[in-house]
Amino acid sequence: MSLIRWTAAFLRPHRARVGVILLLSVAEIGLNAAAPWALTLIVDSVLGGRPLPDSVVAIVPPLADLGAVTLLVLLAAAGLALQVAAELARISHTQLETQVGQRVVHELRNRLLAHLQAMPLTHHLTHRTSDAVYRLDADTYCINDLVTSGAFPIVLAGLHLTVMFVVLLTVDATLAVLALAVAPFLYLCLRYHSTTLLDRAEQVKTLESGLVERAYETLRSIAAIKSYARERHELDRFAGAGRATMRARVALTWQESLFSLAVTAVTLAGTALILVVGGLHVLDGTLTVGRLLLVVAYLAAVYDPISAIAHTVGTLQQAVVSARRVRDMLALRPETPDAKDARDAGSVAGHVRFEEVDFSYDGSRRVLDAVGFEARPGELVAIVGPTGAGKTTLVHLIPRLFEPTSGRVVIDGLDARSYRLRSLRERIALVPQDPVLFEGTVADNIRYGQLDASDAEVEAAARAACIHDTVNRLPLAYATPVAEAGKTLSGGERQRLGIARALLKDAPILILDEPTSAVDTLAEAAVFDSLRRLREGRTTLVIAHRLSTIRDATHILVLVDGRISAQGPHDALLASSALYRRMWERLSRGVSLDEPGLADEPATAPVSQSGERRVAAHGPGTTD
Repeated sequence: MSLIRWTAAFLRPHRARVGVILLLSVAEIGLNAAAPWALTLIVDSVLGGRPLPDSVVAIVPPLADLGAVTLLVLLAAAGLALQVAAELARISHTQLETQVGQRVVHELRNRLLAHLQAMPLTHHLTHRTSDAVYRLDADTYCINDLVTSGAFPIVLAGLHLTVMFVVLLTVDATLAVLALAVAPFLYLCLRYHSTTLLDRAEQVKTLESGLVERAYETLRSIAAIKSYARERHELDRFAGAGRATMRARVALTWQESLFSLAVTAVTLAGTALILVVGGLHVLDGTLTVGRLLLVVAYLAAVYDPISAIAHTVGTLQQAVVSARRVRDMLALRPETPDAKDARDAGSVAGHVRFEEVDFSYDGSRRVLDAVGFEARPGELVAIVGPTGAGKTTLVHLIPRLFEPTSGRVVIDGLDARSYRLRSLRERIALVPQDPVLFEGTVADNIRYGQLDASDAEVEAAARAACIHDTVNRLPLAYATPVAEAGKTLSGGERQRLGIARALLKDAPILILDEPTSAVDTLAEAAVFDSLRRLREGRTTLVIAHRLSTIRDATHILVLVDGRISAQGPHDALLASSALYRRMWERLSRGVSLDEPGLADEPATAPVSQSGERRVAAHGPGTTD
């Protein structure tokens, strides 16, 4: 789709306003065409003593009987009235232009944000967030610039040119043709500068987006920067990126200025040529002074929009670049759309089965390899393994945040892709290791799990997540505003708010990604005691790094390098899997599964069926 058609598609819903803008533009052009005649009549008929033109007398007969002074005042008043009316028409259509431009920007932003939300999670993991924000904020103004600095001025200039040229032909055909003599030179200027301007505008956009990324990264990592005393280092990095952006912007502005100078010089040369030739016509008596002033006024009406476009050509080029960036984003393929016969997942009970599931982010290295297991309602399935084993990726396949490269994720006997995506995700509650908190109150953040939940339901979920007492100690309790990303809350408090949010959703499938890694032992015990009561009839999968979580599981998956090396209940795995025994021994000693050498580490001490190591010096411990 061409840029013109793409822009026109956004204007189509506003065709009524666009029609009014065109009518006002025509009225403005008509008024501007009539206004100079007052000055012409004053110069020729009042000051020059010539009789009024027959056409004027035919339209307004009483003018022929007026005295010179009365006629002077009347014509001056008429000229003033016409100019004021033209200005009112200009203000009105400018206001409408602004309204239309802002509306299309609003619509484009909504469309772009909806598209970004529809993009698969892999896109957001592999692309810069700041670049998406820059496109959403700055680049979406392209549609406003294309409309208010491009489409409307060009149409207005074209209408001006047509009307004025027709009128000029009736006044002096030679001067009318000379007025068009500037067109080839304007075209050559535009052709020479346009490519360079477009390339430089694209470079500026890229550098500005990178500068936003640098600022975003600095502010996001402010705690680490302060702890390492790297403020000067980050400032130098930001300043370096800023200097490159500044140089590119200055170079672009210089190019724009040269183009504007060239266009202004051409139009001034055209006006000078008209003055010379018109002056010669006045000297030889074929043209009156008033008619020459009329021609000059019409030239200004034609050349002014052209000059205005030349002065905003840089804005237009940047708008073209921004439009290209927005269109490139909108062209990216979103998540797999629902099949035409996709089912509603409202009755899903939560029986999950993985059938030989493979997954790869880049199509080459497998993150998951032939994974197969089953989780039924009422069961707690624990997933254990070292960092990089693919645990989080595995659970993200259930709500289809990722799609399997091969194999199937089956829910209640049907491929997960058989359900409508939104409907399926409504039946799954996911608690990440570091839950995201949004702007709003504590209650708002818990209610995110069920937007229409009552205050009593919010409080019940908070009690179940063992966060109620903590919330009540806040200045405004549940009405306390949450700082950006919950920075004023501890990691454990954020995790428990995330658990409360998931419990409030009351979904048949509950996924917990190390949900209590930042919670103290007493709070963890209370949370899991609540989960034991609440998981009845619900399928619960938990990525676990703690003894209590693993011990409580109905079924355990041992995931290493993307493969399930062993699975089963705790006691059975202790008896059958040397790798699981080594994992259990590490957790019993308080050693994280993320420490290196797990696969090669020998089982150094026997482990009883209850899972307790026979080493007096060490009691069972916990690890984050």
